[in-house]
Amino acid sequence: MTTPNPGTPPDGRRVRAALLQKVCGDEDMFALGSAIARVVQMATSEDQGTHDLAHYVLSDVALTQRILRLANTVRYRTAAGTAVTTVSRAISLLGFDNVRTVALAMLLVDALASSEHAYSVRVELEASLCASLVGREMARHSFYQGAEEASIGALFKNLGALLVASHEHDRYREIQALLATGKHTPAQAAQMILGCSFDALSEAVLGEWKIPDVIMRAQRPLETGVLKLAVNRGEWMRQVASFSLDVARLLGKTPTPSDTPEAQALLARYGTALNLGAAELDELFETVAFEMTSLLQSMNLQPVPRRAPPEDKGGLPNVLLLATLGGEEEEQGTYPSGKPKNARDLLLAGVQDVTQMRASGRHKVNDVVMAVLETLYTALGFRFATVVLKDVRAGQYRARASFGLAQARVQEGFTFALAPAGEKSARDLFYLAMENDADLMISDARGAKIRDLLPAWHKALLPDAQSFIVLPLVVGKVQLGLFYADRTELAPEGVPPDETALIKALKGQVLAALAP
Repeated sequence: MTTPNPGTPPDGRRVRAALLQKVCGDEDMFALGSAIARVVQMATSEDQGTHDLAHYVLSDVALTQRILRLANTVRYRTAAGTAVTTVSRAISLLGFDNVRTVALAMLLVDALASSEHAYSVRVELEASLCASLVGREMARHSFYQGAEEASIGALFKNLGALLVASHEHDRYREIQALLATGKHTPAQAAQMILGCSFDALSEAVLGEWKIPDVIMRAQRPLETGVLKLAVNRGEWMRQVASFSLDVARLLGKTPTPSDTPEAQALLARYGTALNLGAAELDELFETVAFEMTSLLQSMNLQPVPRRAPPEDKGGLPNVLLLATLGGEEEEQGTYPSGKPKNARDLLLAGVQDVTQMRASGRHKVNDVVMAVLETLYTALGFRFATVVLKDVRAGQYRARASFGLAQARVQEGFTFALAPAGEKSARDLFYLAMENDADLMISDARGAKIRDLLPAWHKALLPDAQSFIVLPLVVGKVQLGLFYADRTELAPEGVPPDETALIKALKGQVLAALAP
């Protein structure tokens, strides 16, 4: 291969423009950018953020399986004691920011898997994944508010190289050829070939994707030499992003980099700024290497070989093996209603999950409610499921969280007054269920008697509900709300006694968590 002539900046600028057009104008990449922006901007400080993340993960079967796999790897499974079977529990166990960053990483893996340039893409993907883990560890020890965003900044630090490897592989190989001479830094080599550095490309793409400024600015290069202590969070995030990718590159070369000249160089450059000594750096290497193994296992990926294979071709190894998830278990199937035939096993796993969550003593009431809602939604195959709680100030019962089709629109409309108005409303199915603390499991909602008991707002909001359940939440004599879930198909298979007992056990856990 001919080494490119360094004196071609006009052509480099054309390459950069073409690459930006390809990345930002391509329909699939536009969808990737929209998905990434949505996940990045999910709130972290409120329960709604956790619910939104759980709903996002559950909407993607492959992502759900990967998150659950990660939660059930050796480190987390040992901490939990029992298998983690719900995304809500996984978020509680792994942490909101960890799951959010993993979801972002998996979006990159799925979107940028290249059957044509597998090895190059894998090298850059693993550097991105590893950098995000370094960023997360650095955030754990930081005093800055919102430090968790450092893991996202670190994840995207390598985005430029990753996109070039995936979309402009010839340019990528030219850059690598320049680097192999040992005469150029990555920024210089990229500038010669692309007309901009990888960092500038990363920042430009993130800007097109409407990613928050603090994460975009974290992609900017640092000054050379020994770094000083950051004066604000933005500067600290830039330092962490750069450090994280440097650590990831080093770990990609050798699994035990302690005491190497490269490790000493990292300490010399970043030690003062990030308050790192030799012992802390060695611990970081060990922790990140272990976490990287767990993350790759959750994604069904084998570690990339240390040296490139003779030919750079073939599919991204194992990324699509998610189709075999659960392959060791017998296929259970579903009823025509959509209810899984192994609903009992799924409900039992959910009961164990929630019981373990409450026994840990580290849960919030909202965590328990969300785990139960998710279990009902997935284990019984509903199209929509929500939890409705009393809002005394507004004088109504109001849906607070939900899963399923058109979740946001339906949740907004799922409200009704605290007290029935008039005799007809007093026969409202929802009021009757709460007044009598009766768990209702309606397999056929078409009958005239059931239709008469459904309020007008429900008929208008969910006109195609053919079967549903209502589980009142009543503590003592106090009516707190209810769980509701429905399907668009009849459910003649019903709910056998063993499943009923497990559903009541799930509701019992919520009542215990709600009790004063």
